Amino acid sequence: MTKYLVLLGPPGVGKGTQAKILSERTGLAHISSGDLFRENLKNQTELGKLAQSYMSRGELVPDDVTIAMIRERLSRPDCKTGAILDGFPRTPAQADALEAMLKEFNGCVDAVPFITAAEDVLVERLSGRWTCRANGHIFNEKTNPPKTPGICDFDGSELYQRDDDKAETVKRRIRVYLEQTSPLVDYYRRHGKLLEIDGMQTIEQVSQTLASALKM
Repeated sequence: MTKYLVLLGPPGVGKGTQAKILSERTGLAHISSGDLFRENLKNQTELGKLAQSYMSRGELVPDDVTIAMIRERLSRPDCKTGAILDGFPRTPAQADALEAMLKEFNGCVDAVPFITAAEDVLVERLSGRWTCRANGHIFNEKTNPPKTPGICDFDGSELYQRDDDKAETVKRRIRVYLEQTSPLVDYYRRHGKLLEIDGMQTIEQVSQTLASALKM
């Protein structure tokens, strides 16, 4: 039986980490819309070229192109039992389109875990994040500091702070996400599919809460 989950949560809440754990626990493929876009652009697929044509003109990629990418990804063998969608849908219109598409795969969105945390905690988590220049390994000043300040534990390369991890930018990213996502949260709440998960807990506790809420 196929099972489709939509994972929601603001930047810094640990959504990517939980998606990975959930994928390993359930065997469901984790589909990040950002990764999917990058894959199509890098491989110069027909959909990637189409998306690039809009982006190069400074235009938003239309929903139907994004949806076509998701449909192609869901048709691959590793999605036979379902998938965890991360980063899509972003709007109620996209959610409607997703439901229509999933009918083609004899499924529907079963549940929508929404991981939440206080804004000040999210800002602290993200603004303490440092990235390795060589291979993108991520460290955090408080939760996962490097053994030597400013140096990656794994390859000895310099750690730097991305512009979008600086405190003011982080605050703006969180507010924009919450403003843009609130209609989608309301949409799934009205449909009885939203599961609010406390992201202030430890990674292990969040995983356990998620598994319990999803009855997995």
